[in-house]
Amino acid sequence: MVSHDTKTLAGKVALITGAGRGLGRAFAEKLADMGANVAIHGMRENGPAEYGEGTTLTAVAQEIGKQYGVRSHRVLGDLTRSDDIARVVAETEKALGPIDILVHNAGGDIAAAGGKPNPNDAVHIKEEDVRAVLDRNLLATILTCQAVARGMMERRSGRIVTIGSVAAFKGRTNSSIYAVAKAGMTHYTRCLADQLRPYDIAVNCIAPGDTRTGRFLGTRAVDEKRMVESGTLDRIATVDEVARVVEFFAGPQAAFVSGQVLRVDGGGQCWPG
Repeated sequence: MVSHDTKTLAGKVALITGAGRGLGRAFAEKLADMGANVAIHGMRENGPAEYGEGTTLTAVAQEIGKQYGVRSHRVLGDLTRSDDIARVVAETEKALGPIDILVHNAGGDIAAAGGKPNPNDAVHIKEEDVRAVLDRNLLATILTCQAVARGMMERRSGRIVTIGSVAAFKGRTNSSIYAVAKAGMTHYTRCLADQLRPYDIAVNCIAPGDTRTGRFLGTRAVDEKRMVESGTLDRIATVDEVARVVEFFAGPQAAFVSGQVLRVDGGGQCWPG
């Protein structure tokens, strides 16, 4: 990652959910590199170790703070629970100050037991897995954004970035409930953007396609031809290619950009949506 010469987010406070590994950690590192003090949220202290991308959430927060010379804070919580969300927000603000930037990355196509629902199709998926996927994606997005937006509205400033998926834009047999949850999350983001316009709060969504995180590479067969990093857009994205969009939405260049959903998939889905 190329370091920023000017710290355009110096003094800002960013809460990044699901930041212990993969895209969430890349987002936290990008914002820290821009000078923001960062709250590193995770659901489990040992989450970073599950796919070999670290050891503990505490260690990740310490490493990011030390590497980029910012204040960092580790915070645990289940974002499907409103009481946990209130505590996450309160702990972040006690440690770092009022939240200026929320990057809501927590979620995924995981079930209550922690694995991928199998089968995860429109007919056979079990009710508990339906609820888990909807709760961890759509419900957690709504509740977390609500909690953070209230403080931003009082201060009349802020940035909210939700992390959706290209799955939201195309019907599919596999991961159907995940696609439905991300579609709802995408529309909620647009509605929230409209509501928060008078408060100078920009709200946008990033919809990544396949991205080479530890979890992605560790849970499915990957075509090695798509692991190249140049020469074609028909490939799997690097985490930094997605993180650069967070850099844009959270930074000064996007001050007048809101209500947008930006797909980051190399043009794999080239239609309106």
